[in-house]
Formats: sequence, structure tokens, C-alpha cells
Amino acid sequence: MEYYNNKINNLIEQLGALPGIGQKTAARLAFHIISMPKDAAARLAGSITDARENVRYCKTCCTLTDAEECPICKSAKRDHSTIMVVENSRDLAAYEKTGHYNGVYHVLHGVISPSRGIGPDDIKLKELISRLSGDVNEVIVATNPSVEGEATAMYISKLIKPIGVKVTRIASGVPVGGDLECIDEVTLLKALDYRVNM
Repeated sequence: MEYYNNKINNLIEQLGALPGIGQKTAARLAFHIISMPKDAAARLAGSITDARENVRYCKTCCTLTDAEECPICKSAKRDHSTIMVVENSRDLAAYEKTGHYNGVYHVLHGVISPSRGIGPDDIKLKELISRLSGDVNEVIVATNPSVEGEATAMYISKLIKPIGVKVTRIASGVPVGGDLECIDEVTLLKALDYRVNM
């Protein structure tokens, strides 16, 4: 039985399609949006449209940005000789919150996962390799400690070692099966401090 009209049902359905949003939360969000002042709802809709149209990959590290290059890559204060490789922009943000890493990043936008049909060409590995022709001394592989994250880390290590760049892996202070974005800053900092050679 339909409780609401088509426009309300459509809004609930669209919100429910977002990751981590169940039907109850989608309905609660939908009713909140409907009860917002029109100008606030218009700003929300506008910010979604603006982000979708203007956010792109940083030309250097592939994180999400609304400029050609992200603030981290543009910063002369960062150590551009050390690159931390992460799975997504949320993982980058998690490390930035520690306030202790001064290098730059490379965002893969995924991991190698043959079971899901994701191979090396489906993530930003070519872009990483092209960055190593500069003055890069170390690549820190900070993929999640999942089966796919570990496989991706090993693949990256095998690609980079012949180039002569030092490859390290974050230490196992990060729990196996955990997502970096959900881990506290102290654990992330310990994992970075006790990284090991691959």
C-alpha cells in the first residue's frame, strides 16, 4: 500500500539509493527536506548539482577537487618526494586529520578485485607510475588491510621496486577488515609511524 504521493515516494527512493541510507533514514531525510524553507532546499539542491558538475580529479594525485590541482598538491610546504597511496579521498582525509603526515598522496579510486571485475587498468595505477619519474624517494602504500587491499599493495610493490623507489606499507596497527575512514587518528598515526619495507 502506498502511503505517500509519487513525489514524496520518489524523493525517499532517491535518498534510499545512497550508500548507508536505509528506508527509515531516507523517509526521515525526505520529510526534513520537504519541511525546509524553500531557499534552504534550493541551496541544498544547488550544492549537489554544483558539486556533481564541477568536482573532478586532481591532475596530479587524482583526489576529488573543484580546481585543476588540489590544495595538497599545490602546497610548496608539502614533501613531494613522499607519496602515500590510498584507496579513496575519504582515506586521504582520514590521514590528514592526524596532522602528522607532510607528504603528498595518490588516490587509486578502488582496489584490484578480480571477483568484481576490477583490474589494474580500472584504478589510477598508470597515473601513479607516471609520477615516479620525478624526485620521489618513497611510496607509502596505505590501502585497507582487506584481501583486495593487500593484493593491490603487493601489485604496487612489484610495479615500483624495479624503478628503484623505496616502497613501504603502513603497519598493522590498522585492524584487518577495517576501513581507514572509520579508524581513529591515533591508530592511523601509529600505523604510519611503524610502516615497514615491502
